[in-house]
Amino acid sequence: MQTNESQLNAIADSIKTAATDILAEPAATSSGMDYIELLSRFGINMVAIFILVRLIYYPTHKNKDFLFSFFIFNFIIFLLLSTTKLKPGFAFGLLAIFSIMRYRTVTVPIKEMGYFFIALALGMINALSLVDEGWLVMIGSNVIILAITLILDRFITLTHENVKEITYERIDLIHPSRREEMIADIVQRTGLPIHRVEVKTVNFLRDTAYLHVFYYAKENENRQGMTGDDD
Repeated sequence: MQTNESQLNAIADSIKTAATDILAEPAATSSGMDYIELLSRFGINMVAIFILVRLIYYPTHKNKDFLFSFFIFNFIIFLLLSTTKLKPGFAFGLLAIFSIMRYRTVTVPIKEMGYFFIALALGMINALSLVDEGWLVMIGSNVIILAITLILDRFITLTHENVKEITYERIDLIHPSRREEMIADIVQRTGLPIHRVEVKTVNFLRDTAYLHVFYYAKENENRQGMTGDDD
């Protein structure tokens, strides 16, 4: 109950902050930004978000579920900030609400939340950057963000220690002195590069042991149950 109450309070605070930003200043008039400048900014933003989503995110993660949300979230933030005098806090308030709700039906992975933040940042930069300082500053900011994202996500990859849960029937190998034999047997049967094993529980009535096996891989895999039965 405390967790739900804290989440509701956080959502209420975010909505209050967003409402304050909306009412802080009147809407911008047509003189604030001409149509040519708006279209130019929108074109730069569209190219940037397309590169981020279609050329950086999708080729690596192959997840179509978030493509629509990335594009729409970016476009909404861009249009809200460029056509009205909303403060940047409004955009972060929307992100805070979104991150707390986490779609409520689907848990958004951490990396996808990072991409949502990048999509938000691109929309803010392209909507609020001062043209007086030059278009190159805005374009350069987009290029730097996209380049850093590409390098971190594509080229700087660290291995993850993954774990699988196994029901193992050869309890004669669970003795600590035979741990290397057990690891070799599991490696041969699973094909996984296992480097350590934890014996969680042992059932002598059924001659089975419940194990956690650990191995390194490029992807952060979910835990999946495996069985040692040959049936």
